[in-house]
Amino acid sequence: MTYKVSKEILDAFPCYEAMDNAPEDLSLDDQMKMYYLLNLIREHDSKLKELWMANKMCGIAHSYAGHEAIAVGACMALAKDDYITSTHRGHGHVIAKGGDVRKTMAEIYGRVEGYNCGKGGSMHIADVEQGILGAAGIVGSAMALAVGAAYSSVVLNKKSVTVCFHGDGGTSQGVWHESINMAGCWKLPVIFLTENNYWAVGTEFTRVAAQPEVYKRAVAYDIPGILTDGFNPFAVYKAVKSAAERARAGQGPTLIEARLMRIVGHWVADDESYRDPKAMEVWWQLDPIARMKHYLIENNVPPKSLEEIELRAKNDISDAVEYAENQCNDPTPDTLFKDLYANDEII
Repeated sequence: MTYKVSKEILDAFPCYEAMDNAPEDLSLDDQMKMYYLLNLIREHDSKLKELWMANKMCGIAHSYAGHEAIAVGACMALAKDDYITSTHRGHGHVIAKGGDVRKTMAEIYGRVEGYNCGKGGSMHIADVEQGILGAAGIVGSAMALAVGAAYSSVVLNKKSVTVCFHGDGGTSQGVWHESINMAGCWKLPVIFLTENNYWAVGTEFTRVAAQPEVYKRAVAYDIPGILTDGFNPFAVYKAVKSAAERARAGQGPTLIEARLMRIVGHWVADDESYRDPKAMEVWWQLDPIARMKHYLIENNVPPKSLEEIELRAKNDISDAVEYAENQCNDPTPDTLFKDLYANDEII
């Protein structure tokens, strides 16, 4: 039975790609892992608004709900020693690359057991051992870091590649052009992955971009440009896998535009007064979790097995919240200046 999508959505979303077949190199175990990660990220980021409303988390957070297919598809196509750079909406990237949800939640709570000892908060999570070079709250700022990581792979004669996750808003930054231009000139092993969700906070992307089809800009740098369905983890996987193979072969960077729609508000306090939230509801037809569940059931995976995965994801996030609230500690005043510099000395 074909997954049902309305004509309204198909007309509005021309890059829609049906989830008819999994990539040949993804085993059933891989597909089940994908389904777990999609659910884990959804549970993690859906919990944040509740925690913020209860005044339990430090600062604010930007939900990745609806974007999960991009992080999961991309990171499943990478090796452990590959790198990623992230954004203010970065929990999904961290979790998909192998991050520990206990440590992400502890960081969001401002606890010392978090990834950045409680000092980075939601928007600055990093785990170098997992190849997660860090999220950044400044739009577009991770572009140059990704180029640096890719350059290090060349200098050290490594086969690792770097995926630079960034949003459509970041493509209007000068550093976006500078970074892609440099990577193209030097044929660096980096993949620029634009998550085009049509909205930069409250600004509709088409109002501020002379060329809103981001992948078409690749021609200016003489590199491949790929458009893919950002609601489809298989489609993103295939695009990133192809770009990574090209990068490892020394053929340089690729620009991928994973197109979707930001279905929820920009951040936990967003009332979406700049658009009609009800008009966004139709986009849930493309929910990557619903689409993948339909695909797996159609391919003879018992619904009970998927329900067990969904419950596991819920329990893992409940455990992470309990850990952050009741088993972790606030940083002490004597650590205020610790971790500012590599050698811990105050200059």
